Amino acid sequence: MKMTLLLLVAALLSSCGIQSIPTQKNEVDATLAEVTNQYKRRADLIPNLVGAVKGYASHEKETLTGVIEARAKATQMTVDPSKVTPEQLQQFQQAQGQLSQALGRLMMISENYPQLKADANFRDLQAQLEGTENRITVARNRYIESVKVFNNLVTVPPTSFTNSIIYRHDKMPQWDVAAGEKETVEKAPEVKF
Repeated sequence: MKMTLLLLVAALLSSCGIQSIPTQKNEVDATLAEVTNQYKRRADLIPNLVGAVKGYASHEKETLTGVIEARAKATQMTVDPSKVTPEQLQQFQQAQGQLSQALGRLMMISENYPQLKADANFRDLQAQLEGTENRITVARNRYIESVKVFNNLVTVPPTSFTNSIIYRHDKMPQWDVAAGEKETVEKAPEVKF
């Protein structure tokens, strides 16, 4: 009788979110940390890219200065995954979006300077930067998915009952296209030959 009651209680507890809610919260924290890690990787590559371009396009000083300023702003902004608020996430996204725009303008310089496109250092850095942008996209997609799963756990029954009784977690903020990136998303880049 006791054993049956214990097994019944264990079965009920295992399916009501006792473990799944904190497990998924940890997953969300880990995926947001990966997003910030990929942005850090990008920020570390930028000085090398700017240095490679400076030698060829010294008169494009405004674009280079814009990249440097956007990088500085983006690296000043940090997000603590365990305490992120929607406002902090939005500010972080906006800073990263501005950096993405500045990098886009920098990459357009290469269209005007064929000798720059032919430089091996520039090509290597450009390939690394493109790879990093892909990694950022993958990391953001993983974060979006993990937040969706967590938000479902804390808002959809039966696990939401456990959340309201035991944990009391609010829905987590979802990744959104930041103001700086919306402009890029809404207007396709123009390619001229």
